[in-house]
Amino acid sequence: MRFTLRQIGVFVAVARHESVSRAAEELSLSQSATSTALGELERQYDTQLFDRFGKTLRLNELGQALLPQAVELIERAAAIESGLEGHAGYGKLQIGATLTIGNYLATLIVADFLTRHPESSVHLKVHNTATIVDQVARHELDLGLVEGSCRHPELIVEPWVADELVVFCAPGHPLAKKASVTLAELADESWIVREPGSGTRETLDQALRHQHSPLKVRLELEHTEAIKRAVEFGLGIGCISRLALREAFRRGSLVAIQTPELDLQRHFHFLWHRRKFQTAGMREFIGLCRAMTAGVERSDQIEWSFIP
Repeated sequence: MRFTLRQIGVFVAVARHESVSRAAEELSLSQSATSTALGELERQYDTQLFDRFGKTLRLNELGQALLPQAVELIERAAAIESGLEGHAGYGKLQIGATLTIGNYLATLIVADFLTRHPESSVHLKVHNTATIVDQVARHELDLGLVEGSCRHPELIVEPWVADELVVFCAPGHPLAKKASVTLAELADESWIVREPGSGTRETLDQALRHQHSPLKVRLELEHTEAIKRAVEFGLGIGCISRLALREAFRRGSLVAIQTPELDLQRHFHFLWHRRKFQTAGMREFIGLCRAMTAGVERSDQIEWSFIP
């Protein structure tokens, strides 16, 4: 073989960042050394792996075909090196989670994983569903935990646990004491909602697809905690996962609104690239996720021993 692992590592880093300078920072190399390694790899085989647009490099068709194999090669090489050095564990995992999962479940699973495997490391990124799907598709993440739908042709999607959204308000709100609320009544209220691209907003929009009048959206916020605070302050009503509202409902600082006309059921999912080598660390992490939700029908029913 004429290529080196260093050249392959540079290729993978440049593909992830679409930038030689940012790849150099990740690899702790100089920009010139990074550029030289990539150039040598392409010259050795008289080919190009990227299309150049100024300082931006984007994978061409050949580069896209080779990237999953290159990522697998680097991961297997790292596992071999770890074994030769006598280290246990699963190396480094890049995990992405959407906000509800990231804030209420993923950090607990990461803590459990690292307690069991102290030689390993985990980098957890928390974004909305659209961002996590994009990062998994670009091989920037090993595994995604999402609450929205994913139709990307290159990604494998597996169900994890059921979840349910709930419409809610402050205790003093006029709807708080009603036995149930109609769609027409909901349409008259001011709403505090998640941003487009989030799984929560997607589920709400899907549930309201037959509603002729659009919602009166007063605020769009990227964080569930901010939505809860805004609703507590009386700025409107909201709709997020029951998992995120469990403690607030217990305290009585927020109240669930019964909406029999709305189907707010959904699922949390795992997703990974179909051409990605599934490492032992990924399998272990997924196993811990499934162990956390074993025997429960919905995310908010997870035992309090997991969520204080």
